[in-house]
Amino acid sequence: MGVDFNLMVFFAVVVIIFLYNTIKILREYERGVVFFLGRYQCVKGPGLIILIPFLQQMMKVELRTVVMDVPSQDVISRDNVSVKVNAVIYFRIIEPERAVIQVEDYQQATSQLAQTTLRSVLGHHELDEMLSERDKLNKDIQEILDKQTDDWGIKVSNVEIKHIDLNENMIRAMARQAEAERERRAKIIHADGELQASQKLVQAAKILATQPQAMQLRYLQTLNDISSDDKSHTIVFPLPMDLITPLQGALKAYAEDRSAKG
Repeated sequence: MGVDFNLMVFFAVVVIIFLYNTIKILREYERGVVFFLGRYQCVKGPGLIILIPFLQQMMKVELRTVVMDVPSQDVISRDNVSVKVNAVIYFRIIEPERAVIQVEDYQQATSQLAQTTLRSVLGHHELDEMLSERDKLNKDIQEILDKQTDDWGIKVSNVEIKHIDLNENMIRAMARQAEAERERRAKIIHADGELQASQKLVQAAKILATQPQAMQLRYLQTLNDISSDDKSHTIVFPLPMDLITPLQGALKAYAEDRSAKG
């Protein structure tokens, strides 16, 4: 009886091992790369997979998008500024057989390639370009990675530079530069305003010089503006000579007439 029980246990273990090596279930986002006696045979899945034990082996591969952080890299820009840059890349496997056959560890290989590409691409740009043209740099890195990982059956869909860290001295220098730039723009705007105002004054002077009546109207308008002010003022203004001369002539004629009668 004891021998029969041990024999049944042995056969049960054999059946379990046989089923474990024969039946595989793959999820919707999984594929199985099947090898027959060590040679690549096919890609199977998803669903129920039946394998020939000890003759066929299967390696499971996921097709979902992988989000991978690229560690901070020391980068020296083209204008010799040292910065630390990290990024994140999004990729997925589109050809499982290549990801298994062409590279030993596709995630490790992609990570190392992303680090070297990040340093190489950013090293050809100045700091201002890194800060202001991040979308362009992301696209350049993505295109390079996608091209180089194509042999591994990997599609790099996106690359995003997350942080560009500067040291304190560089941050202070950039703040001073930004302040100087704002002052320069303010002075240019002020100078442009002065130039436009002077041009308008020249035009107004030319018009007033050709139209004396306009000068008199402007003079009267100025007096009206001063008198309309609510505050009391003592105003001293010059009297035009063309108004004084006729008055002087009339007074002189009146005086001569009085002398003749007296």
